[in-house]
Amino acid sequence: MKKLLVLSALAAMLASGTALADTSGKKIAFSNNYAGNSWRQAMLKSYDAVTKKAVADGVVAAADVFTTADQEVPTQAAQIQNLILQGYDAIVINASSPDALNGAVKQACDAGIVVVSFDGIVTEPCAYRVVVDFEDMGRQEVEQMKAFHPDGGNLLEIRGLAGTSIDEAIHKGILAGVEANPQFKIVNSVTGNWDQTTAQKAVATVLPSLPDIVGVVTQGGDGYGTAQAFAAAGKPRPTIIMGNRQDELQWWKEQKEKDGYKTWSASIAPGVSTLAFWVAQQVLDGRTDVPHDLLVPYLAFTQDDFEAALPNIEVGGVASAEYTQEDAVKAIEANIKK
Repeated sequence: MKKLLVLSALAAMLASGTALADTSGKKIAFSNNYAGNSWRQAMLKSYDAVTKKAVADGVVAAADVFTTADQEVPTQAAQIQNLILQGYDAIVINASSPDALNGAVKQACDAGIVVVSFDGIVTEPCAYRVVVDFEDMGRQEVEQMKAFHPDGGNLLEIRGLAGTSIDEAIHKGILAGVEANPQFKIVNSVTGNWDQTTAQKAVATVLPSLPDIVGVVTQGGDGYGTAQAFAAAGKPRPTIIMGNRQDELQWWKEQKEKDGYKTWSASIAPGVSTLAFWVAQQVLDGRTDVPHDLLVPYLAFTQDDFEAALPNIEVGGVASAEYTQEDAVKAIEANIKK
């Protein structure tokens, strides 16, 4: 009778997708294509803190990080192939391209390796994707701009890292927002690489040829540099959408104190890397019900709440949240219910 009860319990656990395996001997690698801005540095810092504890606690045997020396797809593809040869059980990936890495990702899956992409996701069906609705974020930028400038006007767009899924999705959302609000017009677009210095230089280059700008739609990590470029050129200060970086929010606070400056800020939390890690761990642990696409919210601040968050953001850092194993389980279950 006791044996039958145990078997029934095991059957119920399997039916519900509950984890049964032991991951203490499993090795997880993190393939990262870029570390050249504050968001990526915060992402790596969060990942390091959470995974070191997971290794120390015996949850997994290893959680090694590998960042490519450049932003090129072939370099990351070769890196993934090398990780396959090194015998990792799972690969967490922030991808340089949504589709150009699919061949290497499929090789990993065919070798029995769990692949979880996040931020820069991959489209290969065998991979898991921790997805933020970046298109909605782009649309919301224009909707927020409408609240500040109901009559519309000219917009400057700052794009991110070329070729990534994030850049394409946010750009697509911004275009959709402008289409729904034709009182706005994008008069120029520059590449900022999600980096203040790059954005400042790019904006400074085009400013002399631009008409009056009422607002700047961005992707994060470029707001403060954009503000500096406008100030240096002696141009009127536009409404600049921010990306949750400490220097951006600090500048916003100073402008608000000076004359009530209003804007909006949004970005994916860098700590989403830790959620991707725990999703990989859960799949390795035997969960059979994990959706291949898990939608998680982006982090946004308004005129009323950004100042309360600012003291908790490290100087030079980004507003973030780190995830636990329990958070991953809740995220998986919430997506299953959807």
